[in-house]
Amino acid sequence: MLSPNNQPHQGEPLTFPAAQAALLTPYLPPPPPPSAAAGPSRDDEDEAPAGSTHSPAVHVTLTYAHSLDASIALAPGARTALSGPASKAMTHYLRARHDAILVGAGTAVADDPGLNSRLLSPRPVVLDPRGRWAVHEGSRVIRTAREGMGLAPLVLVGHPAAVVEERRRVLEAVGGRYIVLEPRAAGGRRFDWADVLAVLRREGLRSVMVEGGAGVINSLLAPPGNALVDSVIVTIAPTWLGQGGVVVSPPRTAAEDGTAAPPVRLTDVKWCPLGEDVVLCGRIRR
Repeated sequence: MLSPNNQPHQGEPLTFPAAQAALLTPYLPPPPPPSAAAGPSRDDEDEAPAGSTHSPAVHVTLTYAHSLDASIALAPGARTALSGPASKAMTHYLRARHDAILVGAGTAVADDPGLNSRLLSPRPVVLDPRGRWAVHEGSRVIRTAREGMGLAPLVLVGHPAAVVEERRRVLEAVGGRYIVLEPRAAGGRRFDWADVLAVLRREGLRSVMVEGGAGVINSLLAPPGNALVDSVIVTIAPTWLGQGGVVVSPPRTAAEDGTAAPPVRLTDVKWCPLGEDVVLCGRIRR
């Protein structure tokens, strides 16, 4: 059956049983209020809801698939299928439960993803500090938006000069746009996660599903970014990709006295078998 209260846009029915969806519910953002059923608005209130752990109030779900040796791809830029059919159905369900889906420029360049869902589609967000993503008329996410099968992306760039006029016209023609945000992390090479979430909140987006790639995931798992993560959902595929793969492994950090900081650990852990895969759900221990 389909996820509760949603129907696919077109094509074959998407199968994700309600019993499996219920296992994930504690780790997902709450459904929007009835007044927001038509989608997030940029005119929404900026107040954080009660119980929010950070401000602005954006629920952050970090989710990705990796092999038994923690690799998400065979090599940089290599598209690598890991999830089985049941896990892929779960991904569409998860996307439908968030206002936005976020990836880095490397994923956009390498995978040419559609960044949509066969259920209710989220707003794609691409982090592109250096303007690497040469979006064009044939980009899958643009075709998807043009055909009414998904929303057009917001692309965050680090400087106005990174916005190429032809790319801007392509984005705006389908309802997307560039947003300039100063990179303040990693020596000015990456965006500060608090700044990114502030942009999303101003756009009326109350939840975001962060999917990749490895640089984005590793930076979000490292402090101070991991303090902003509300839940982690990882699909583990029964395969080894071998040495040389693209690995999820956040950098080690040190305490104020120079000793190694405690490792990042999940709590409220739940393991959910899905076909041949296993899905790990949890929250980062504070």
